[in-house]
Amino acid sequence: MSIRLGYLLPTREVVMRGQPEAGPLLDLAERAETIGFDSVWVGDSLLARPRHEPLTLLAGIAGRTKKVELGTAVLLPTLRNPVIMAHQVATLDQISQGRVILGVGIAADVSAIRAEFAAAGVPFEKRVGRMMEGLRLCKALWSGAPVDWDGRWPVQQGVLAPRPHRPGGPPIWGGGSAPAARVRTGRHFDGWFPTGPDAAGWAEQWAGVKDSAKEAGRNPDDLVGAVYLTLAINDDAAKAQQQVDTFMEEYYGASAKVLAKHQATYAGGEAGCSDWLRGYADTGATHMVLRFAGEHEKHMDVIAKIRASLGW
Repeated sequence: MSIRLGYLLPTREVVMRGQPEAGPLLDLAERAETIGFDSVWVGDSLLARPRHEPLTLLAGIAGRTKKVELGTAVLLPTLRNPVIMAHQVATLDQISQGRVILGVGIAADVSAIRAEFAAAGVPFEKRVGRMMEGLRLCKALWSGAPVDWDGRWPVQQGVLAPRPHRPGGPPIWGGGSAPAARVRTGRHFDGWFPTGPDAAGWAEQWAGVKDSAKEAGRNPDDLVGAVYLTLAINDDAAKAQQQVDTFMEEYYGASAKVLAKHQATYAGGEAGCSDWLRGYADTGATHMVLRFAGEHEKHMDVIAKIRASLGW
């Protein structure tokens, strides 16, 4: 089984530190490709968790790299007009020559994100239906054929150009591990991309995603099983755990213990990390996107060493 490893750029973290320059982020993306990562990922938020705009930044990364896939972890399509988004994504896919993966989600129901939706002029209610209709419209436009659309965004004989480099557009992965999100992924998306749970829980939920795909008349083997993981590698396990806890609490403004119930994290030495990652691979995950709780260059090197030892 081929295991792919992705690297999440610290776009939120550098803004929090008051160092928003894009150059170092582009350097990290280029280094990730050089060291052997298969994909580079960027998060999304307008005002709730300020960071670089993901599609714009990925276009810059596309110009600096040749092979790595370029993903959103995750994009919030509901905040965007889908006609404009379809154009942006198609152009990005052309720039990267078909390396784009769209991880998508609906965002958590918290006050800061509700305020973000209001600021963007988008109703928070019915955001699932809005996202799904918007993605269907994107796919219709990506076909290159004239589109008539009688819905939230009326289109009359609209023809989008350029079309994406990849026929039909980039693969779409659904984020979220809630039951409805898993069913939605199985029925409509090309991959599943949650932030947890542990390997055993992931395996159980992944089986449900595949069952939903089968019930919808799809081939479940066509879906990609992915997972978004946060980690700190240090031989001093207590220091590593403190690093993860501090990172999570500063990032989300919530208790690390509460966050740990919803997001998979690892803190400890190299050997334990190797076993932890292999646990996900053994249960069917084929693409793991790694978010480091600081010390990015060091963690890249350690992961490259672990990967070599695992034969991935």
